[in-house]
Amino acid sequence: MTLFFIKKIPDQTNDVWLPEPLYSECNQFESIAFGHELSQCKVRRSKEFATISIGELLWNKLTIPYENKVHVIAHEGILHIGPLIGIFTAGFTGTLLRPIGDRSLFFAKLLSMERKVGAYTFVFGANHINWESGKIKGLFHNSDGWKQFEVPFPNVVYDRLPNRKTESHTVLKSIKTKLQQEYLIPWFNPGFFNKWEIHQIFSAHPEVAHFLPETIANPTMEEIEALFKKYSHIYVKPINGSLGLGIHHIIKPADENAWYCRFRQDDQNYLRKYKSLEALLRHQFKTTHLKGLLAQQGIGLIRYEDKPIDFRIHTNKDESGHWKVSAMAAKVAGIGSVTTHVASGGTVKTIDEIIKLAPLPTDIAPKLEQAVLKMSSILEKEIKGPLGEIGYDVGIDKNGRIWLFEANSKPGRSIFKHPKLRELDQQSRALPISYAVYLTKKAIYEPEVLFNQQRTK
Repeated sequence: MTLFFIKKIPDQTNDVWLPEPLYSECNQFESIAFGHELSQCKVRRSKEFATISIGELLWNKLTIPYENKVHVIAHEGILHIGPLIGIFTAGFTGTLLRPIGDRSLFFAKLLSMERKVGAYTFVFGANHINWESGKIKGLFHNSDGWKQFEVPFPNVVYDRLPNRKTESHTVLKSIKTKLQQEYLIPWFNPGFFNKWEIHQIFSAHPEVAHFLPETIANPTMEEIEALFKKYSHIYVKPINGSLGLGIHHIIKPADENAWYCRFRQDDQNYLRKYKSLEALLRHQFKTTHLKGLLAQQGIGLIRYEDKPIDFRIHTNKDESGHWKVSAMAAKVAGIGSVTTHVASGGTVKTIDEIIKLAPLPTDIAPKLEQAVLKMSSILEKEIKGPLGEIGYDVGIDKNGRIWLFEANSKPGRSIFKHPKLRELDQQSRALPISYAVYLTKKAIYEPEVLFNQQRTK
C-alpha cells in the first residue's frame, strides 16, 4: 500500500505534479477527482518522492480541506485522490468545542486514524448537506481541535447513527436512500440488528446454529413455564435492545418455592423475590405475554470468584474486504449484576489474564475467533448493505461449549478502557477507515458488482 502526501502550491493553473512511477502510469490522464468533485487537470512530472503537488487554483476547485496522506486510485483517465469518507450521525450541538456532545471524543479518536490509513475523514449530519451545490459542511478533527470545511459528497459513508429511534427518523432514512441510489455512494453498517432476526439467520446455518441458546420471541407465560421445565434460569431481553438495557435474569431454585428476578434500573442492580412466575411477570413486565421481548435459555457460564464471565469480540472488514478479529476480551460481571457490562459494575480482563484466573481451555481464543468469523461471513451474505464491523457477546459453559448471546452492528467500546487493549483499540478504529478505502476502490473499479450486491441482498 503506497500512500502519497498531497500538498498545495501557489500555482494558478490546473496542473498536478506526480512523482515517478505514478507519472509514468498517469501522464495521459486529464481529470482528477476528490470525493464526488471532478475537474480537468494537466499532469506533470515531479522530482519529489511520494509527494503530489496541486496548484492552488485546482486545489480550491476540488475543495480539498488540508494537506494529508492519501491513496491514489488511477482508473479510466481519472486520478482519484483520497478517499473522502463521511461518517453519518446525529445529535450535533452547534458548537465546535464538543460538536457531537458526549460522543465527540469517540469521533475525534476515530478521525485520528485517517493519516495512518490514508484518507480524509469527517463527521456530518442531515443539516450539513447542501443538495443544490453537492457539498457538505463536514466536521474534521486534528491537533488543533475540531474544524469545519466544505467538501464534496464523499466516496463512502460509514453509518454511526446513535440509536434505533434516530435511525428510524424519516428524514435520515431519505438521506441514506438518496445518497445510495442517486449518487451511488456505498453506505456501510446500515442499521442496528434485530436480535430475533439474527437468531433466525443463524438457526438456518448448521455450522453456527449449535452456538445458539434456545430462544422464544414474544413468549407467553405457558412458553416460559415450558422453558423452566428444562432450565433453572432464563433471560428475558428486548428484541431491539442494546448496552444490556432491559435485560432480566429469572431464577427458579430447585429447593425453593419462589422465583427471583435480577435486573438493573436507574443505575442500580436489583434482586426481587416472588411467590409465583405469574406474579413476577405481571409486576416486572405489567403483562404475562412478553411482546417485543425474547426469552432465552440460561447458561451455566464459567465463573471467576463466583461471578460469571463472558467475552466481547470485535470483527472488522480490512483493507482487502476480509473479516478479521480486531479485539477480544473477557468481561466479569459485577456483584449482583444481571450482565457483565462495565456500566453495570463489570470488569474487563485480557484473554491472557482470564486464562490464568478461570478454568478455561488453553485454546479458547482460536476457537472463539473461528466461531465469530463464521458468523460474520454469514451475516454479510444475509443482511442488506455492506457490513464493516460486528461486536459479539459470547459465553463459555462449564463443559467448554461456546454460546452466542448477541451480535451488534454498532458495538460499544468499554473493553478498550483496559490499558493492555489500547493497541487493539487503535486497530479497531483504523479498520473501518481501511474498509472504506476498499469500498471506494470497489465502487471505482467494479461499480456494477458492488451495487448489484447491495440490491440483491
